[in-house]
Parts: sequence; structure tokens; C-alpha cells
Amino acid sequence: MASGKTTLSKKIAKEENALLFSEDIWLQRLYPEEIKNFEDYKKYSARLKTILSDHIKEVLQNGNSVVLDFPANIPKTRIWIRGLFESADANHLLHLIELTDEECLQQLHKRNIERPEGSVPMTEEEFHMITSYYTPPTQEEGFQIKVHSKN
Repeated sequence: MASGKTTLSKKIAKEENALLFSEDIWLQRLYPEEIKNFEDYKKYSARLKTILSDHIKEVLQNGNSVVLDFPANIPKTRIWIRGLFESADANHLLHLIELTDEECLQQLHKRNIERPEGSVPMTEEEFHMITSYYTPPTQEEGFQIKVHSKN
């Protein structure tokens, strides 16, 4: 959370002439009043994945590049992503952003002030609760990974 996923996603989509799917923007536009807490987010995020899955697969099957600006911080989400590119017989690259909690919190405070599209104000407590779910990808998951770090 607040690691720079959206900034990196936009950069990659532009460089690769790829179609960008941003979970935050889709959720904000489809469910502007419904998401009040983390449980609501999980509910509507799951619904969004169901809505978009076939469309993303079709885009990939047609030979188009896709950038998914979705958090892949837990195995369940990465399984969904894997299912998309495997069923479309498409290549993939998982971008892993490595930042400290302190670096992410600095970005979170900035984002809370600037309020870019798709963002919602988030407290430090919410940040720590959400990031406590983070499970790094393992070699067994079989992703090609590109690591991005500040250094």
C-alpha cells in the first residue's frame, strides 16, 4: 500500500503501449458510495475481478499488452492474475516494489493531501492493518519477477 503501484503502472503502460486496468479507479467509478471500510473493499474488489476477468483475457488473447494496477500482495490475488495470463496463453511479468513501511507512509501522507483519482484517505493504522496481510511471492508460484527498489 502506497508503494507507488499506480505511478509505476502508468509508466509501464505508456512505455509498452499497453492497456491499463486500475483497480482503484474502477472501484471509485463503479462504487463511489459503497466502499466505506476494508470489508467493503474486499467485497467490491472481488466483484470487480469477476466483471473484468473475461474482458482482460480477451484483450490478452487478441495480442494486446495489459498492465494490471491491482495489489498482488496476497497469494489469492496472484492466483487470479496467473489464471488470466495462463488462460490467454500470454507472457507475464510481475513487478515487485520493495520499499520500507516508512517510505510507504511518507508516500501515503503525500497521497492523502494530493488525492489523485482512485485514492481514498488512509490512516497509518489502516496502512499497518492492510500491509499486515502482505505475503511476498514465492518461487513456487512461478512468476517472472522484476524488482523495483529505491536503491
